[in-house]
Amino acid sequence: MIDHIRKRIENKKVLILGFGREGKSTLKLFLEAGGAKELAVGDLKEFSRKDLAYLNEETAKVQAAGFEEINFICGPDYQKAMDDYDLVMKSPGIVLERPVEEYKAEILSQMQLIFEVYRDRIIGITGTKGKSTTTTLLYHILKESGAPAVLAGNIGIPVFDIVHKIEKDSLLILELSCHQLEYMTVSPKRGVLLNIYEEHLDHYGTMEKYVASKEKIYENQMPGDLLYVHPSVAPGEDGYRGTCIFVEAEDEGDKERLCGKEDVSGNEVNIKSKASVILRGCHIFYGQRDFKIPVEKISLLGAHNYLDIAFVYGMCCDLGIGDEQFEAGLISYVPLPHRLQYIGTVDGVAYYDDSISTIDETTIQALNTIGNADTVLIGGMDRDISYVNLEEYLASSKVAHIILMEATGKRIYREIMENMPDFAGKDRLYVVEHLQDAVALAKEITKKGGSCILSPAAASYGIFKDFEKRGECFKKLVLEEGE
Repeated sequence: MIDHIRKRIENKKVLILGFGREGKSTLKLFLEAGGAKELAVGDLKEFSRKDLAYLNEETAKVQAAGFEEINFICGPDYQKAMDDYDLVMKSPGIVLERPVEEYKAEILSQMQLIFEVYRDRIIGITGTKGKSTTTTLLYHILKESGAPAVLAGNIGIPVFDIVHKIEKDSLLILELSCHQLEYMTVSPKRGVLLNIYEEHLDHYGTMEKYVASKEKIYENQMPGDLLYVHPSVAPGEDGYRGTCIFVEAEDEGDKERLCGKEDVSGNEVNIKSKASVILRGCHIFYGQRDFKIPVEKISLLGAHNYLDIAFVYGMCCDLGIGDEQFEAGLISYVPLPHRLQYIGTVDGVAYYDDSISTIDETTIQALNTIGNADTVLIGGMDRDISYVNLEEYLASSKVAHIILMEATGKRIYREIMENMPDFAGKDRLYVVEHLQDAVALAKEITKKGGSCILSPAAASYGIFKDFEKRGECFKKLVLEEGE
């Protein structure tokens, strides 16, 4: 990998666009590889050489790279320098100011470079929802079964951080966001597309552009490659060169609610299906195998998580993992925080943190999973996505208290009041300003023996640093007066 990087950057003027965690790991590996004619870092934030303190033996590394200093391009105009460089390494969170084809520089990413070297050993996992659970569950079961695997990607681990952990037979289990896939020209040998919901329209503008970024997971697959995919988001037959393995719940009924908009890509379902993984209740069928999910022994809750388990089961079967190994790994798996996580019971009320929920479908899933939900907290940053499905669900739900907060909460309240005259029990709706107000109200009105769920159906941007901070704040607010 180091040799490949050196060949890519040798004698070139290189700009690292974005100096967060990924940008820092890019700089570190580029210094190790050496060969660049010039290295620069560009970011909206102000940086200086003191911010290079994370590098080991910084001065020696810079000198070994063949130049005396790293240039810093900071401030609101930092992207205007891009045409002065031969190669730009873009971090996923950076939104380009112009269409990519208008730039003179070659625009690459960590994912592009890692795929160029290890494509045949990568299992790339994407989808609007469920990708972190699917990625970490697959990695956990493989490791517990003794298979060589490394974990990285959108899970919070830049792929350049794991370069030196990759061994001869390692599988690379990579979670891929739409931003990481957006400009990719290589697809993994094994791809996973879980679902596609309306999301990130503040960045992409249209659903079509968002879907196109997700479709990069299979767009450049080759004959012999595999795509584990729900039929509703499968590629069309024309032009697709790999083989689909469909994964779906036989008793889904309403596919749009559970798995995203049907045929969201606008294509016919691909007919080149090697086999299908079928979830029927808590049974998973794949070929001649019938695996029963040990529901009482695992920590993953809800039908949506069972479908994620089915995806992982299909992959593990194809990788030679037996049912006993799979079950042992599934039982020992500890779910990631903020995903319908039980955080405690206070004054007879069970509280659940589902801060990861940023769309209406996931809030519906949460309420379907927690059968005694008495109170739900909804709202966050408004990205202009539709909440019609959630509003209709709430209209017929038995949730006694619906606390609406922030911009999206107020918008949902307004839409219900203006457009849904038959909404049953409008007195169930409460409007508050912020999370602390919502928790305080929930403590007053939630009945003992019931549950209160934070499932915002909205992003946290502009209110909290990220959904993790939102979940941590919720937990603190819930527990601080109950200790």
